[in-house]
Amino acid sequence: MIGEVKRKVSIIGAGFVGATTAFALMNSGIATEICIYDINMDKAMGEVMDLVHGTSFVKPVNIYAGSLEETKDSDIVIITAGAGQKPGETRLDLIGKNYNIFKGFIPDIARLSPNSILLVVSNPVDVLTHIAYKLSGFPKERVIGSGTVLDTSRLKYVLGKYFNVNNNNIHSYVIGEHGDSDVVTWSNGRIGGEGFDLYAKQMDLEWDGEVKKVIEDDVKNAAYEIISRKNATYFAVALAVNRIVEAIFRNENSILTVSSLFEGQYGLKDLYLAIPTVVNREGAKNIIEIPLSKDEEERLKESATILKGHLKECNL
Repeated sequence: MIGEVKRKVSIIGAGFVGATTAFALMNSGIATEICIYDINMDKAMGEVMDLVHGTSFVKPVNIYAGSLEETKDSDIVIITAGAGQKPGETRLDLIGKNYNIFKGFIPDIARLSPNSILLVVSNPVDVLTHIAYKLSGFPKERVIGSGTVLDTSRLKYVLGKYFNVNNNNIHSYVIGEHGDSDVVTWSNGRIGGEGFDLYAKQMDLEWDGEVKKVIEDDVKNAAYEIISRKNATYFAVALAVNRIVEAIFRNENSILTVSSLFEGQYGLKDLYLAIPTVVNREGAKNIIEIPLSKDEEERLKESATILKGHLKECNL
């Protein structure tokens, strides 16, 4: 049970993802207070007006549009602000634009809520989480990114359709960059305790490198496909963010593929990448260094090299 104590969440950015995240949090009942800030305060106020008209249908929650000063004493600050990904644009194309945006508010957020957990959702999330870590001066545990929590859910959905199994009974991870160099951990994937190879054989399903490649591409290109059709993705990512917030507030010690700071795991350090991480009230408690095949570990290191190059451009 969650005690009736203040659980304040501030959302920086009232765009598609920010507003939908507020809606998801409101529905889950996990937050008692939600402050929404946007540089366009008319937009923030409009979203709040729409949300509060439904508060009679959910658990008590105080939702309001506020200035940066009104985010003070937040328990969790969710950062969705930034330039959106346009058709034909990769997440990494957004770095320069969003770096400048982050410099404008992260130091203030850290000053106003010095004990908060920063949860970065803006893309490219791994790079921007590292930037938030550097700009805030917070300990690594209290700066995390949404990582590949959504990508992992996408993987489970596609595998669930292929194997005709409930998504919750599929255990596999997408790790590395939340983007084009992500890595599916086929080597430790399980359905009901059985490896994918054996399960496919028992179900008389084809299972080879070509099938895996199709599934990987479906997961990797999902956002591009959605953006080409409706210009943005926001429903599923809002649910992923809500799941992370629940794990924090409920002190769950749940394992989620958030972006965490590597400090030597897999020979990598001083960068943020998505990896199975124990998440609780402290934030990212610790990384789970799961066994990977040689190919998977090499691909993870390739993903890290790409992101390191972009971090170098930011002089971090």
